[in-house]
Amino acid sequence: MTSQVSSPAEQADEAVLGEQRKPAAAKDVRRLDRVIIRFAGDSGDGMQLTGDRFTSETASFGNDLSTLPNFPAEIRAPAGTLPGVSSFQLHFADHDILTPGDAPNVLVAMNPAALKANVQDLPRGAEIIVNTDEFTKRAMQKVGYDSSPLEDGSLDGYHLHPVPLTTLTVEALKEFDLSRKEAERSKNMFALGLLSWMYHRPTEGTEKFLKSKFAKKPEIAAANIAAFRAGWNFGETTEDFAVSYEVAPAAKAFPVGTYRNISGNLALSYGLVAASRQADLPLFLGSYPITPASDILHELSKHKNFGVRTFQAEDEIAGIGAALGAAFGGSLAVTTTSGPGVALKSETIGLAVSLELPLLVVDIQRGGPSTGLPTKTEQADLLQAMFGRNGEAPVPVIAPCTPADCFDAALEAARIALTYRTPVFLLSDGYLANGSEPWRIPELDELPDLRVQFAQGPNHTLEDGSEVFWPYKRDPQTLARPWAVPGTPGLEHRIGGIEKEDGTGNISYAPANHDFMVRTRQAKIDGIDVPELEVDDPHDARTLVLGWGSTYGPITAAVRRLRTAGHEIAQSHLRHLNPFPKNLGDVLGRYDRVVVPEMNLGQLATLIRAKYLVDAHSYNQVNGMPFKAEQLATALKEAIDG
Repeated sequence: MTSQVSSPAEQADEAVLGEQRKPAAAKDVRRLDRVIIRFAGDSGDGMQLTGDRFTSETASFGNDLSTLPNFPAEIRAPAGTLPGVSSFQLHFADHDILTPGDAPNVLVAMNPAALKANVQDLPRGAEIIVNTDEFTKRAMQKVGYDSSPLEDGSLDGYHLHPVPLTTLTVEALKEFDLSRKEAERSKNMFALGLLSWMYHRPTEGTEKFLKSKFAKKPEIAAANIAAFRAGWNFGETTEDFAVSYEVAPAAKAFPVGTYRNISGNLALSYGLVAASRQADLPLFLGSYPITPASDILHELSKHKNFGVRTFQAEDEIAGIGAALGAAFGGSLAVTTTSGPGVALKSETIGLAVSLELPLLVVDIQRGGPSTGLPTKTEQADLLQAMFGRNGEAPVPVIAPCTPADCFDAALEAARIALTYRTPVFLLSDGYLANGSEPWRIPELDELPDLRVQFAQGPNHTLEDGSEVFWPYKRDPQTLARPWAVPGTPGLEHRIGGIEKEDGTGNISYAPANHDFMVRTRQAKIDGIDVPELEVDDPHDARTLVLGWGSTYGPITAAVRRLRTAGHEIAQSHLRHLNPFPKNLGDVLGRYDRVVVPEMNLGQLATLIRAKYLVDAHSYNQVNGMPFKAEQLATALKEAIDG
């Protein structure tokens, strides 16, 4: 239905700055168990900031939440166009949730392009808040509207709230010494204030954030706070919003502890710092900026107080070269990138395999091939991580499953790299990197002990009784070679990419030695200690859904829906992709059907079929967006019925 609003001047008069007026008549407050909100506008409208602030206040309130930022690859796409639309979706609830939601209950559309790009995702009855000031004839024609969707009846199936956000914001800020253009920039804060009123979100954190963000520009800070308060007051006083909503804290969803909202890239950064401290090693990051991995470089550069050194290299090859040099020098070494960067780093990763040095290669996957879709998500680098090097160059591969899990995955990657002296791939993706959820801050005694012993002296006795240092004499349990820091007297040894002789590390072209070294390096990876695969199967199902990485949330949500509807289905999720858990073959053999949903064309399914001779069924999506729970539930039900 279409609602009527009073004139902009009347509305602005109601939205008096700083006043938390009580409405003339009490408004209805309804309790909800969950809500999905999507903010959408031009990439310059501040939708990511608006969504992030709403998320932060929601996290502080105690709701469980999951977010999905979605923005264009262009730094500044043409204003008012469909390719330039930026959106931020937030799903919050009073119970445990796993995904940012399939379909928004509320859409805030700042212009016609934002409405057109997102309206098809809305269920009937959803609420739409539109900025009517932007619905000019020219703006609507730019995105293909022949007539105004606000007037032609095409939105009759929704609860439409036409709000002149720009005009109201400018009116609210008329006391400030700002140009109209400067005042208009605060319309996202007006919208944030309105939504904060609608869903009873706290406001103190946002006001504190604005004061801090614009500390050097107090006039701008005051204007944004005024716009935020005006939006709150508008919701409280206008007749168009007769109802507000409450979503109670998710008190039963979380174990006891201290929580904060965290994104995948931030959790991964903290995990790397924690791993460095637990290993008692300096952390070195050699990196070249690339979407969506750059935030890790940005974050780690802030933590020099923890002994972190960050090096922004001139290219991807220099970045990993510096990181490998740091590993040789005794640091916990990391290089971060996305798929195109992995291709450039592949020769140096092979060198790290040959040198048998610990190195973390963090790949935040995005849509490919080549430059592909820089700001969209995909899981299509698995086979590249497994095999994307010349020769037999095995590398362990692990993948986090949620944004918060990126912290634990970083610690696990460091454990494997340090224990087994090998480069390790950590495969995150854009969905995890930019999405966020509550994270319980661990106690220090919960973190693993990652300390290592550097080689200190000779480790081998020759036939003549003299003691020498052999750089490739291996630990009998892990097959790891000793880690000798340069400059340690008596531990000088050769490095380089040419094949080493077993034990001595001398250059060797002997066929038998090469065969032995290739098989030994493979045996070292095959022998890595990884936990057995856990299976969630409460009803002895005949169908198993097997996932990896960021598909965990949508798969689990789909499985919950099916079980609620009375269907029997088992679920398992892989963290370790090389080597696989030792019981994976037994698990797969217990089920009549195995379904593998992936955001690629079936890469894990290919590996499963080849290694275990299981007829795994792929369910694939490569549209740059994560799976929807309802979509997966439908596909899995077909597998159960089949």
